[in-house]
Amino acid sequence: MKRFVSIFMVALLMVTMFTGCQKKVNEVNTNDVQQNTEDTTVTNTPTEKTKITYLQFSAGETNAEVIKNMIAKFETDNPDIQVELQSLGYEEYFTALATKMAGNSAPDCFELNMENFLTYAIRDSIEPLDSYFESTGATKEIYSEGPIKAATYNGKLYAIPQSFSTVVLIYNKNLFDQAGISYPTDEWTWADEQAAAEKIRTLGDDIWGTFQPISYHELYKTVKTNGGSLVSDNGKTFTVNSSENIETLQMMLNRVGGDNRVMPNAEDMAGRGDWDMFKAGNLGMIHTGIWAFTDYAQNIKDFEWDIAVEPGNKAKATHFFANVACVNKNSNNKEAAFRFINYMASNGDVVKMRLDAQWELPTISDEVIMAQYLEQTPPANRAAVMKSLDYAAAPPALLKYSEVVDVINPMLEGAVIDNMSAEEVLNSIQDELVSKKLMNE
Repeated sequence: MKRFVSIFMVALLMVTMFTGCQKKVNEVNTNDVQQNTEDTTVTNTPTEKTKITYLQFSAGETNAEVIKNMIAKFETDNPDIQVELQSLGYEEYFTALATKMAGNSAPDCFELNMENFLTYAIRDSIEPLDSYFESTGATKEIYSEGPIKAATYNGKLYAIPQSFSTVVLIYNKNLFDQAGISYPTDEWTWADEQAAAEKIRTLGDDIWGTFQPISYHELYKTVKTNGGSLVSDNGKTFTVNSSENIETLQMMLNRVGGDNRVMPNAEDMAGRGDWDMFKAGNLGMIHTGIWAFTDYAQNIKDFEWDIAVEPGNKAKATHFFANVACVNKNSNNKEAAFRFINYMASNGDVVKMRLDAQWELPTISDEVIMAQYLEQTPPANRAAVMKSLDYAAAPPALLKYSEVVDVINPMLEGAVIDNMSAEEVLNSIQDELVSKKLMNE
């Protein structure tokens, strides 16, 4: 009997232990399942990022890290968007982009220079951006008026101006002092420049009053200061030989070949470049880009120099080199792409990165943010750079831009060499452009 009770007690104990152990195992497994369920929930419900691609050419090797840092800042401030940066060299960029566009494999957003931007706008290959300012709460007013106008086609904004360079009038203060004349102001006209140039010309055989290249880029800009244009308002007709354009080009030709010559020709320059002549003290004024500032500041030691907005006639117009960013019309992530390109042009931290790198200039009109640039000297009147933006002259909107330039530039060069009249050369250019059917179809 005792033996039976003992066996029974042992069995009962084993059953109890087994049941307890099983219960403990079940409890542990249940906890594991609950924990795994919680972990799975966290893992499977992150905020899904919108991925966009951005193709650019302007950073190059010099600013490769700068643009990566800009994008990193954007992604920090916009954690719902991830940007894939794609970069190509300038020489291959536009052909590669055109191929991508034709194959419907272009990035969500991409960089263009001003001339190529207009070609894409004419072809309606890029997304109008006005509505995205409204939907995202962004404002156009942060940008200078000139760049916004330059990025507008047929009343619609097709790009965000990212960076710019412009042309200004740079002058030798010492030569002005020697000639006893006042320094240029931002309100100067053609007549003011000519009068000052004539007085400076009298200072020496190899001292010249001014220098402005006679080229396609200078022509299309300068005719706008006289109420002219190379193309009609509707973009369907060349107006190269209009009376306003003839008057403008004749003024430019007279400087280098007229009775009161104030600008050196090729023979006078004797192989010297216009920048070399200015740095050597042989030019009173020069129309050139703000990219000359660093070179001039480092290499001009014998005289002081400063700048002003380029002189006009009936109006003001300054040459405007710009890179803009566009949204692909076929993108599936248009709003995210807009938020990115707008941020890259207007965010204060990104703007400072660009300024610190001296990578062209941002296009915003905020003087507080731009103070870093404006405080650098020389030149003392850097405010003229920002003021020039208000007069930015966009190039004519041409589908066959390169072919048009290839016609105009050689004929302008020939006009200087052969001492042709403005009317004669512009009539010839007009006929050539029409006969080659280079107007937009």
